[in-house]
Amino acid sequence: MKTFMLKKEEVEHKWYVIDAEGKTLGKVAALAAHVLRGKNKPTYTPHVACGDNVIIINAEKVKLTGNKLEDKMYYNHSGYPGGLRERNAKTMIEKYPVEMVERAVKGMLPKTTLGRQMFRQLFVYAGSDHKHSAQKPESLEVK
Repeated sequence: MKTFMLKKEEVEHKWYVIDAEGKTLGKVAALAAHVLRGKNKPTYTPHVACGDNVIIINAEKVKLTGNKLEDKMYYNHSGYPGGLRERNAKTMIEKYPVEMVERAVKGMLPKTTLGRQMFRQLFVYAGSDHKHSAQKPESLEVK
């Protein structure tokens, strides 16, 4: 019996919507990364971007457990001396909720060109409106 390997020309990308309202950030990000990699499909092939497109809505209403709002820090560096900027999760969720969810998902994807290709299939919106209704996305429920 031969092992089935999917070719990139044969990939069919579906669209999914994840509503993050009241859900834990890690669980939303884990589900999104799982679908972006294509691990929810029986035709999963590790060396092909066979995942689906994911839309995450209500990113501003995502939850964090424990003391993460005050304790969890996000770091950026400009590359110049003294250019380190740090923000806690409370600031991120108030001012940059889209970036916070994107960082969580990106951290769960491979750190390769294939991972960057998968990340381009992620669309995050702070509110409940998105511009991908023409693709007829299916709803995914976070457990």
